[in-house]
Amino acid sequence: MKKIYKILLGILLAFFILLISIPFLFQDKIVNLVKTTINNNLNAQVDFNEASLSLIKNFPNASVQLSNVTVINNAPFKGDTLVFAKNISLKLKLTDLFKSASEQLSIQSFTIDNALVNVLVNEKGDANYNITIPSDTKTEATTNEPSNFGLSIKSYAITNSVIKYTDAKGKMSLELSDFNHNGSGDFSQSNTELKTETTTAISFSLDGTSYAKNQKLQLDAILGMDLINNKFSFLKNELKLNKLPLIFDGYVQLNDSNQEININFNTPSSDFKNFLGLIPETYTKSIANVTTNGNFSVNGKVNGILDETHIPKLDIVVQSKNASFKYPDLPKSVENININAQVKNTTGKLKNTVVNLTNLSFKIDEDTFSSTASVNNITTNPKINATIKGALNLGKINQAYPIDLKNELSGILKADLSTQFDLNAIKNNQLNRIKNNGKISVTDFVFSSKDIVNTLHIKNTEIDFKPSLISLTKFDAKTGKSDLNASGTLKNVLGFLLSNKKLQGNLNVKSNAFYVSDFMQENTDETSTENTNNQEVATESLKIPAFLDCAVLADVKTVHYDNLTLKNVKGKLLLKDEKAILQNVNASVFKGKITLNGEVNTQQKTPSFNMDLGLKSFDIAQSFNGLDLLKSISPIIGAMNGKLNSDINLSGNLTKDFTPNLASLSGKALAELLTTKIDPKSTKSLSLLNDKLSFIDLSKIDLSDIKTHLSFNNGEVSVKPFKLNYKDIGINIGGSHSFDQNMNYNITLDVPAKYLGKDVQGLLSKLSAKEQNVTVPITANITGNMANPSVKTDLSSSVTKLSQKLIQQQKDKLINNTLGNLLGTKKKDTTKTSATKQEDKAKKVTNALKGLFGKKKKKGGN
Repeated sequence: MKKIYKILLGILLAFFILLISIPFLFQDKIVNLVKTTINNNLNAQVDFNEASLSLIKNFPNASVQLSNVTVINNAPFKGDTLVFAKNISLKLKLTDLFKSASEQLSIQSFTIDNALVNVLVNEKGDANYNITIPSDTKTEATTNEPSNFGLSIKSYAITNSVIKYTDAKGKMSLELSDFNHNGSGDFSQSNTELKTETTTAISFSLDGTSYAKNQKLQLDAILGMDLINNKFSFLKNELKLNKLPLIFDGYVQLNDSNQEININFNTPSSDFKNFLGLIPETYTKSIANVTTNGNFSVNGKVNGILDETHIPKLDIVVQSKNASFKYPDLPKSVENININAQVKNTTGKLKNTVVNLTNLSFKIDEDTFSSTASVNNITTNPKINATIKGALNLGKINQAYPIDLKNELSGILKADLSTQFDLNAIKNNQLNRIKNNGKISVTDFVFSSKDIVNTLHIKNTEIDFKPSLISLTKFDAKTGKSDLNASGTLKNVLGFLLSNKKLQGNLNVKSNAFYVSDFMQENTDETSTENTNNQEVATESLKIPAFLDCAVLADVKTVHYDNLTLKNVKGKLLLKDEKAILQNVNASVFKGKITLNGEVNTQQKTPSFNMDLGLKSFDIAQSFNGLDLLKSISPIIGAMNGKLNSDINLSGNLTKDFTPNLASLSGKALAELLTTKIDPKSTKSLSLLNDKLSFIDLSKIDLSDIKTHLSFNNGEVSVKPFKLNYKDIGINIGGSHSFDQNMNYNITLDVPAKYLGKDVQGLLSKLSAKEQNVTVPITANITGNMANPSVKTDLSSSVTKLSQKLIQQQKDKLINNTLGNLLGTKKKDTTKTSATKQEDKAKKVTNALKGLFGKKKKKGGN
């Protein structure tokens, strides 16, 4: 008996070893068969990174595991990825291991996991999913017998995947996210039933307008398949859109040139809770315990031909009459809910589809709200007719419906508005076909949010609607310490909403007090709490919308910005072409006036500006303490007291917080100082200079009517040399500094010698008054940083050179006097003739020279 057990155990062990070893022997062959089978049936490049074969996982079938599978299109979508799948599992018959390389595989089932399917339709109508090779284009190696590829599939599954559909021709996009689908049936039979289960979230947009966003969809369907006649019948099916249940039956017949569709669907019950189920749960919360009255039903028929020129006939009706609902935890109920809507097409032509909202109305307490609408001619030139009428207390909405309002909301909204237009009239601005009429008003509106700094209070606002023109007749609001009063007009609002046209308008804005801080969010660093994975947080600069083409006239009595207070701010602001253009914006500040003209441009990723500033009678002390930009342009002027006129042109880039990037600045300025004095003690460099030059008191220099030109580029300010005087000392100043406060200034002083000390004065005293009028150039160089400057002068060397010069002058004078005595200096009678003078002078010079250089006469000589 033990021997038998040993034999059986040996057989089982050998069989197990065989199951493990066979995949190593056949893996490459099976992988090549998989590639051959797929590529023989698809006009695309199919590849995968890894493949493995197992006989144990699905015994007695073999299984193939593929990783990182890609299906890449050929022309006309060459290079586009149609499918990427993280994992694909195939279950094969064990006998497939022994097939030749030219034979097809019999795939029993497959599973696709973590896939991205990207379906594209181009402007010509070509689709990138048409990749199957027609039977008449297959290679010669392919037999005339039907291919067994796929016909033996019993089940399949697609899990955790995303399917995207983008139709450039129809301007439509569809996305199925979190897509999970499985099906089972015998595809080898000509007639079979396919059982399917599908869950996904659907998003849909048409012509740039979103009609659904992450709507949950669940479909359990049994599909009868007649594979010979290509007819698919819906046998037992239930669809849930969010939580709205729909049951349907009918069939779809696939023909060579079209599709025949005949489907009926309806809600399984008429409970009004079905309507709440249609709304995404995010907005309704749990509806399990909601009390409802009245009915809600959806009934539809889709019947007819679908091809390039036709759609099936449609008749879809949504109805509710005198319904109501109340959430158990809320004090109010919504009553008298009436809905009557229909989508209908009786011709099979898409352009003849009509959408009618005959009535949509409801009541909360005593407030009623109703609307009607109709849309027809939808494909060529849609015509819209709509009305809105009623009142709504905004503060009662979250008392009747579970809107998660974490912030305060209240106020009375009243509307009585009708509109009638066609889309071509909007596009072509044909006002005679645009009929707007009515009014919307809001009173005592209160709103707070994390997106605004302070609660917004609108006391009263009224908007009048007329053809193509909307008038803001009243707007009286307050937020924080700021008040706003506005009026004006908006043009082409429907064109902006429906036809991608620019929003045009003219607004007048007034305010008694406007605090910029009431509208600016504080930039807090939340990296430590939210960005735990050290990921970069994306930031964007302010962007002026391209759709704006508006003019704003401002008249503000006081604007408070940081530590600045501007009075009587008036001017014009144009918002156009992603630019903010300032025209003659005037304000009183720093006991003077400022004028701004220029623009801020946000067309590029990095915003830029080009601005002309006119400063008139600015108080220097106040302005340089209040404006960092002025400190950067001319830090030394901050040590002065008095008035400043300046014309400044600046251009450069703006930082993320919309302040000038100093390193990018370029421009020029003309500064004029009026009745100005220097306080050298307030600036270290001037204080050091004042100490170095004992003969000058900088505090007593009169800078009145001094003008200087400045230019700046690449973070450096250059000051064109300018002149000023201190008593009888001429001063010439020029140089440059950088915005990081490093300086290189040169000062040349033309100093009279009398200011240069006792030794020099002693030497001067020996000269005549005319000779004492001598000046010495003295230079001073200011370098280093404003916080730690260095001041060097050549004063000592200049004094030494002057002393040497004066001593030399005295030597020269002594020599001249000596020669004069030798030559004679007594004055002659002025009545002598000039000729006699010249003769006498010549004789004296001759005698003197003889006395100095001639030989002595010998006694008794001739």
